[in-house]
This record gives sequence, C-alpha cells and structure tokens, in this order.
Amino acid sequence: CLLTGSSSISFPQENPIKEKAKAYDSNKPDKPAGHQPNIYTPLKGNNTSFIIFFSCSFLNLLTGRSEFRDQPSIGKQSQPLAKSDGESQSGFHKSWTLLLVLLIGVPLLYVLWSGIPSLMDATLSSRDTQILQAFRAQMKKLKNTYQSQDPNLWKRTHVFLEKHLNASHLHLEPAILLFTAGQEAEKALRCLSNEIADAFAFSQNATTIKINGADKAILDSDIVKLEVDNELSSGFREGKKVAVVHRFELLPAGSTLIFYKYCDHENAAFKDVALLLTVLLDEQSLRKSLTLQEVEEKVRDFLWAKFTSSDVPSSYNSMDTDKLSGLWSRISHLVLPIWPEKGLPVEGCT
Repeated sequence: CLLTGSSSISFPQENPIKEKAKAYDSNKPDKPAGHQPNIYTPLKGNNTSFIIFFSCSFLNLLTGRSEFRDQPSIGKQSQPLAKSDGESQSGFHKSWTLLLVLLIGVPLLYVLWSGIPSLMDATLSSRDTQILQAFRAQMKKLKNTYQSQDPNLWKRTHVFLEKHLNASHLHLEPAILLFTAGQEAEKALRCLSNEIADAFAFSQNATTIKINGADKAILDSDIVKLEVDNELSSGFREGKKVAVVHRFELLPAGSTLIFYKYCDHENAAFKDVALLLTVLLDEQSLRKSLTLQEVEEKVRDFLWAKFTSSDVPSSYNSMDTDKLSGLWSRISHLVLPIWPEKGLPVEGCT
C-alpha cells in the first residue's frame, strides 16, 4: 500500500485510544488537521499494479476518515469507556486488516492466475497463425498451377480446410471432402487431391496417408476393411493429419462401412484430421454448367448403383440402402467437381 503514496497503517499492540487521547490533549498532532491520505497519486504499470493501487487507496481513504472522525471524541471519554472502546477499535482494525487482505490478495491472485492461460493462448495463437499462413501459401501455388478449375473449388476447399486448421475452433468432427470427375479428368483428380492433402499436411509438419482403391478392388471385403482400418488408425496415431482414399468407388462395398468409424459426425475415432475421397465417374465428362447440388446427386446415384447392384453379388450381399444412406451422410459433407487440366506431367503429380 506504500505504492499509493499515502501514509502506512499501523496497528499498535497497546491501548490505541490512550495514545490518541494523549496526542490530542497535548495539542501536538503528528500531522496537520484535515490531512487526508493522498489517493490521487497515479500509479503506472500493469493491471495488477492498478488493482493494488485502487484497493489500497480505497482502504486508506476509509481508515483515514475513520481515524479523523474519532479524534475529537476521544478526550471527552472517561477511562472505563476508553478501555471498552479500545477493544472495539481493536476489533475494527482487525476487520480492516482482513478486508485489506481480501482487497489485495483476491484481485492479485486472479490476475496472476488468468495470466498463465493468456501466455499459453499467445503461444497457441502464434503457432495457429504460422499453420494458416503455410497452408495459404501452398494453396496459392496450387491455384496458379491448376488454372482450369472452378473458383468455387478453391474457395470452398480453402475455407473448409482452413477452418479445421484454426485451433481456435473446437474439433468436433474430422474434415471430409469428396472430389469427383469424369473420365477425361482422371489425372487431374488424382494429382490435385494429392496436392491439396499434402498442403494440409505440410502446414502442420505432417505427412499424408494414401490409399488406392484400385489396388484393393479384387480383394475380399473383410480383408480390405481390416487393411484400411489399420492404415488409417496407425497413420493418425503416428501424427499424420490427412488421408487420401483414391477411387473410393472401387473398394469392395462392404469394406466402405469402415468409414463409419472415421467419418462420423459425433463419434469419429480421430477428430483433428481430414479425409479426402475421390470418385471417378463412368461418364466421359462433367458439364461445367452443373450446380454443386447436381454434382452431389450424380455421385450419390453412381455409388448407389456401384454398391447395391445385384449384378455384383459381393456388393449386393454386404451392402443395402440403409447402410449406404448412413455412409453417404458421413462422406458427403462437401462434394466438389474437378475439371481436366492441360500440361500435367505424364507420370507423377509434381
């Protein structure tokens, strides 16, 4: 409280009333009449200093006024009354001592306690900013390379994945993207989905899980389900942040039900990750005039025919409309078309 510029508060152990009465009768006060603690002395500093300054100034003002008002009445009191009032004043000072502790201690503890999360938030915010900047830089490069794509592809993909990268948003579910294309854009579909996934992973100093449905098309559905489950779970546990599943439509129908585990809205096994699925349609090309809703319906009908057709016994026996409806609701968060690109290398996607 000395920081406020006011006089310190003393609590004598002997009878305080006798000492005050003696000082009053001798007509030699220790400080001029009308003296008030200086509560206007400014204190520069942080929030903690301000709270201490305010608390101490308020306390000194109250105790100063109390002492000043008590002085004229002391000389008129008899000795027995002085003794009784001395006990009362002692209790009064004890109460103010407790109040002093509360006024200073509670705000100080609050400021110190709240300061610790603030430092942590500042660190997280700095890392969050670096991740977002890295992702934006990578996406800008891709946009300059794949110049034939619809602006909606960049806008929606960027917003969707950036929101997931932003640590200030609570991750309640993984980010699920489904890219589709006609036969003429097969290479662009594969290359661009890979590069978007790599940009997402690169911004977090991670790598990408890549699964190719074409390699598993002729395998037993249960075996494929186990393989996909192992690849995804082990990869995400190792710190990988994104998985690309190419040619989702070629996976055995029953094996696709494993994506209930990874794409569920509420109970996904990993919520701070992204999954990018690609579906190559049978038709040669997609009209650019199609709306996103029409593209989504086209992909849905295509997968329905693939996974529930009686012409494919393995699919028909392990998948039905109800199961596929549940799967589709989990993987169709955002369905985007990819158009053909000129100038892509014959081999690879660099």
